[in-house]
Amino acid sequence: MEPDTFIRATIPPAPVTLDRREGPFGEVALRERGEHFEIIANGCFLMDTSDGRSERLLIDAALAALPAGRTSPSVLIGGLGVGFSLVRAAEEARWGRIAVVEREQAIVDWHRQGPLDRISGAALADPRTEVLHTDLVAHLRTTTERYDALCLDIDNGPDWTVTEDNGSLYSPAGLAHCLDRLTPGGVLAVWSAQPSPAFEQALRNAGFSRVVTEEVAVARGVPDVVHLASKGC
Repeated sequence: MEPDTFIRATIPPAPVTLDRREGPFGEVALRERGEHFEIIANGCFLMDTSDGRSERLLIDAALAALPAGRTSPSVLIGGLGVGFSLVRAAEEARWGRIAVVEREQAIVDWHRQGPLDRISGAALADPRTEVLHTDLVAHLRTTTERYDALCLDIDNGPDWTVTEDNGSLYSPAGLAHCLDRLTPGGVLAVWSAQPSPAFEQALRNAGFSRVVTEEVAVARGVPDVVHLASKGC
């Protein structure tokens, strides 16, 4: 390969904005970069479709941590994102009800009528799947539903929230709501772009047991992680 050809081959393609909308929490945009899609919120990179291992681990680890013998457990996924967590849940026959909370109508539209349909179309058509167009923090605070697993991926982690309001999810009151929304023996799984020992302690302080952190190596930098915690039986 000629030197100039090598340089061109290693430069990532420029992103192309497919849609940009103003929502109740600011601007959200869908970009295409080569073969992959990216979701940007208020200029902050949220996620893309280049990997997805940690988003899948979010679901797999929660299921593995549930008490043995639990049949057709229900899972609440927050939020929809690029769809990897939902797709993983729908691929697993052991899950019963699969509820997905997404506050951005634009993201729901990109999955139902837009480019992300190629990722999540079959999962959204699964009769177990229900999409709840609402804010996750408000839903956890107001619903009377209980779930066997809460799999949360609405920020870049407990220490790096997309909007200021999301910070309340990781507060003592927010974690208390999570605990209340779980069935006995239920599991809370929280995705993060980096480990957070402070959040692990916050989970213990909130009354969760069996608090562990599972890592997924990334190409550069610190690993992605999934924080796991259980509600006592």
